[in-house]
Parts: sequence; structure tokens; C-alpha cells
Amino acid sequence: MIEIEFGMADVARTRFAISPLWEVVASVRVLKGADEQGLHRGWARQVRPRLAASGLDLGPLFDLVPVPTRSPWSGRVPGFLCPPPTTPLPSLDVELATVRATPPALLHTTAEVPEARMAALRADPAAEIGRLADAIGAYWELALAPYWSRVLTLLEGDIRYRAGRLVEGGAQHLFADLDPQVTWAQGTLQLEHRTARGARRLDGRGLLLVPSAFVWPRVFSVLNEPWQPSLRYPPRAVGTLWQTRPTAVPDALAGVLGRSRATLLTELTSPTSTTELARRVGLTPGGVSQHLTALRAAGLVGAHRAGRQVLYARTRAGETIVQAAGSPPPAGPA
Repeated sequence: MIEIEFGMADVARTRFAISPLWEVVASVRVLKGADEQGLHRGWARQVRPRLAASGLDLGPLFDLVPVPTRSPWSGRVPGFLCPPPTTPLPSLDVELATVRATPPALLHTTAEVPEARMAALRADPAAEIGRLADAIGAYWELALAPYWSRVLTLLEGDIRYRAGRLVEGGAQHLFADLDPQVTWAQGTLQLEHRTARGARRLDGRGLLLVPSAFVWPRVFSVLNEPWQPSLRYPPRAVGTLWQTRPTAVPDALAGVLGRSRATLLTELTSPTSTTELARRVGLTPGGVSQHLTALRAAGLVGAHRAGRQVLYARTRAGETIVQAAGSPPPAGPA
């Protein structure tokens, strides 16, 4: 059990952030076996063949994310791989700039990482960190960018909820339902931990709370210098992230966009190619392409290249419009 001691300044400086870089790391853990309950099975089923077909060398990233085992040390992730964000919603490029600027003195870890990879990092830090950042960027485009609007909607919803809890009842109310592994009592946050014990002081730095779609059912903590003390925790309703529900085209949406474009926007419950969309909705690939071009121009749909394919997915604006029009919440891979 870790006891995180809060002073008045720490409560005042507690904040929230979303980290695309951490989602990269946490999702790699899922692909390497950290999803025993199958929460992300549908996502992994789509992503694994896409990564395999790409021919990319993702070793610089995958080698640094330990394979989950029964060992109490297997959950550790190198701190330099995913430093806590310094702003509420950084882009992946901003976080990668931080990774690229990692001082060589910080390139160490107690995580179960192949010694050859750590030796390469120590031998030529600039080159290896550059390869790592490139691998993260390539992985992001194939595995997470097509799904990011959906993931981001979930994470932002959790932050809005928790900010409301903080306003309503202070820190005690905020942490009361954060996670079963976390409890708050008399200015101390108690965190269940498999290996660490004892008290930790925040010393006026506050605590950074980072909801993470791929971390469930774990809570990850960052309490060592030089990084911001942080908790990465599962957001509310994470179990609904990839749920498949029947799609229906709301009449209100069809009235604004037209029936064909409304159908396509509603049908984009997961990243999909033009050919697959044409098969589903009964339009020609050329017709689908024209409608998608119009939806992209309106900012409702985005395109993501996955190898030789281009996958289309709703943007945040598209997700908002579909939900506001009365269709079911966004679904995903089954």
C-alpha cells in the first residue's frame, strides 16, 4: 500500500490531462497480453493484422513495453518512455518532442526490458530515441489514430464528470469512486500496489490524474523524480468503448445531411474503407467516395492511411452530431 500525502497546495494543484503517448504504451501492453478479460479484443483483432502487414520495425517501442506476467515487476514501464504530460491535452507530436529531448541520464529503468535494447540506448541515445519516437508515430497512425475520436470522447467525458465531483464535494468526493484500488482518508490517498509500500509526499507539486482507455483494470502511478506525480486510471464506462449496437439513421440527421451522407456517417462506428462502406450501404464505391469527400470537407469525417488502405472514421465533431441527432452512442470493433 502506498500512502500519498496531500498538503493544501497539493489539493489546489491537482489537475487532469489526457496523454496520447500513454495510450500508445498502454495499448501495446494490451497487444502483448495485458487484456485477459478481453475488453479490447475487437480492437486488437483489427489492429494486429494491420501492424503485421505494414512491415514496420516496431521493435524500438515494443521492446520497451514489458510482457505482462505474474511477476510483481512485470507491470513496470520505463519512465522515459511516457513522461506525464505538462498540458491538459497535448498532441502526440508535442509528447514525442519531450521524448526526443530525454537526457541520457534518464535512460534507465527497473522494468523487464531486453538488455540489448537498453545497451543500444546507452550506446547511442540520440539515434535510439529517434528510432523510438519514429516507431511510436508509425504505430499511432495504424493502431490508434483511426479510433482516437472515440477514445477521446470517453476520456473527456470522464474528466468532465470528475471535475464536477471535485466542485461538488472537494477531494474526498473526487476520489470516492475513482477506482477500487484508490481510497481517500484525512488528506491521504491510499493506493494498492503489488510491490511498493510506505508514504509519499507530494511537496506542493499536486497530483496529475490521467484517465486511460487501455489501462483497465490496473492503476499506474508515477511518483519518482523528475516527473510530475501522476495516477493513470480507467475512466468511467470504459466497458462500453467497443460495444456494438445496431445502427439507425436518425431522421433529423438525414434532414440536414441527406439520407446517403447521414447513413455513411452513422455507419462509421469503426474505421472502415470505402469498399466496405459501399458494400454495407448499397452505394457504388464512387458514390461513397464523393459523399466522404463532402463529409471530410465539413470536418465530420477523417481519413487515416493503414498500409495500402485508407480508413475513414468520424471526427469529434462527427461523433457529437451523430449523438446529438439521437442515434446510439458510438460503437466499435466487435
